[in-house]
Amino acid sequence: MSARMRIAVAGAGLIGRRHAELIATSADCVLAGIADPSPAAKEFAQARNAPWHADHRALLEQEKPDGLIIASPNALHLPMALDCAEAGVPALIEKPVTDSVAAARRLCEAVKRSGVPMLVGHHRRHNSIIKAAREAIAAGKLGQLTAVAGLWLLKKPDDYFEIAWRREHGGGPLLINLIHDIDNLRFICGEIAEVQALTSNMVRGFAVEDTAGLLLRFANGALGTMTVSDATPAPWSWELTSGRERGIPEAGSALLRLRRHARLTVGAEYGAVVLPARSRLARAAGSRARRTLHLRSTR
Repeated sequence: MSARMRIAVAGAGLIGRRHAELIATSADCVLAGIADPSPAAKEFAQARNAPWHADHRALLEQEKPDGLIIASPNALHLPMALDCAEAGVPALIEKPVTDSVAAARRLCEAVKRSGVPMLVGHHRRHNSIIKAAREAIAAGKLGQLTAVAGLWLLKKPDDYFEIAWRREHGGGPLLINLIHDIDNLRFICGEIAEVQALTSNMVRGFAVEDTAGLLLRFANGALGTMTVSDATPAPWSWELTSGRERGIPEAGSALLRLRRHARLTVGAEYGAVVLPARSRLARAAGSRARRTLHLRSTR
């Protein structure tokens, strides 16, 4: 039997801790260490008998892990990933891959030069609902794609923004939340060829957006609209409609009664796929008849 892979985590916030917990319970991996300068991270590592380092470079040098999960604030993704490339350590980088297009291009160039494998943590495309939608569309069950309409609306609590980087460039809902939906759309519908967008920060007045609207043109000719806001008490987000995300505040009974309503619709010439919770494929057959196929999620 081969030895378990030694996987380390850089960044011990909400997502980093979830990764560490999954590693600790895996039969194939072992937690090789945690890098995060905060005292809380040190306590978290010690409670799991895992090596702790204030700096990810010290972790790479001393622990020599088989891989590193980068779950740090967005602005740190690039320097950490570059250090992994230099050290020859493969990395799973939490989305977004970086906080700007220029930074992403630098990282792509470094990966090509080094040949070190790196992956972005777009895990939702592996959800059974998303995969079923992709398969249905690829099989031609709906005909030619025409239009996509999506919402990501949720009210983040005030204490969410006590962490400074969430109030700054790169820390808004476009890169933290909507990036999941964009990846899902690329996976289901194909590449996006053109984007137009408007953003606003008028609710909180932070340096980063709290609301945005996007107009998309897909390479296959389909058009799409996406609206995102983390300042709106509404149930139309993956986190609420899927009911599968931890740490999302309850929105009140009136809204929770709506949580299974459609959040993302992919339309085509014969019908549409509605995602995610009561996900279904509806196809017209003749002038009146309609057949519905439910797409169920499995963990």
